[in-house]
Amino acid sequence: MDTINKLVMYFEYPFVRSALLVGMLIALCSALLGVTLVLKRFSFIGDGLSHVAFGATAVAAALQMANQFWLVLPVTIVSAVLLLASGQNSKTKGDAAVAMVSVGSLALGYLVMSLYSKSANLSGDVCSTLFGSTSILTLTGTGVLLCIALSILVVAVFLLFYHKIFAVVFDEEFMSATGVDAKAYNFMLAVVIAVVIVLAMNLVGALLISALVIFPALSAMRVFKSFFAVSVCAVVVSVCCAALGILASIAIGAPVGSTIVAIDIIGFFLFSIVGAISGKNPAV
Repeated sequence: MDTINKLVMYFEYPFVRSALLVGMLIALCSALLGVTLVLKRFSFIGDGLSHVAFGATAVAAALQMANQFWLVLPVTIVSAVLLLASGQNSKTKGDAAVAMVSVGSLALGYLVMSLYSKSANLSGDVCSTLFGSTSILTLTGTGVLLCIALSILVVAVFLLFYHKIFAVVFDEEFMSATGVDAKAYNFMLAVVIAVVIVLAMNLVGALLISALVIFPALSAMRVFKSFFAVSVCAVVVSVCCAALGILASIAIGAPVGSTIVAIDIIGFFLFSIVGAISGKNPAV
C-alpha cells in the first residue's frame, strides 16, 4: 500500500509523467525496429551503434556542446548506413564490421572522456552513459517534444512502408529483381535505427540498448509466427515492460534502464513457457 501511495505521489509531478510517456514511446519504436533487425539477422547492430553513439557523446562532451544530440545523431546515422552496407561486402562481413565499430567506438569514447572531461566524477559519467541514468526523469519540455516527434516519425515510416519493409526483410533479392530499389529502403532503415538508438540512450544507456531492441521481438516470436502478429505483440510487450520498469524503478529506487531490461528478461521467459506449452515453434 505504501508503494502505491508513493507512486501516486510521484505522478503528481509533470516530469514523472513525461518520463513515462517518453519511455513508452521509445519502447514502442525499439520493438518495431527489433522485429526487423532480428529477422534480418542484424540483432547486434544496435549494440554496435550504441557504442558509436557513446563515442560521439564523449566527443560532444569534450567539445562542450550545449546540445549533444546534433552531433550524436548524424554520426550514428552515417555509421548505421556503413554497417548495413558492409553486410553486403564480401571482404568485411557484417558481424566483423559490427565488432570492429563496437569495440573501437567504446575504446575511443572512453579515451576522449578520460583526456578531455572536465567532470570531477569521470567514472560516474561513464557508468551513467553506458548503463543509463536518471536523465529520463530530467527531460526538458523541448526534449520531450523532440522524443515525441521522432517517435511519431519512426512509427509513420513503419506504417507507410510496411509492405516494403516486409519485402526487404524476407526477400530482398526478389524485391530488387522487380525493379524496386532495395538499397533505398535499407538506407531508410539505417536512418530509423540510428534515431531509435539515440533516443534509447536516455532510457537504458549504451550497453543495454540491444536488450530493449531484441527481447520484446524474441518474446513475441516464441508465441506468434506471422510478421504482423509478431510486430504487434512485440510492441505491446515492450511498452508494458517499459512502463512497469519505470514505475518499479521509481518505487524501489533502482536504475531505470536495468529495471526495464530485467522485466524484459522475465517477459521473455514467460513467453517461452507459453510457447512451449502451446507447442509453438520459435519464428527464429
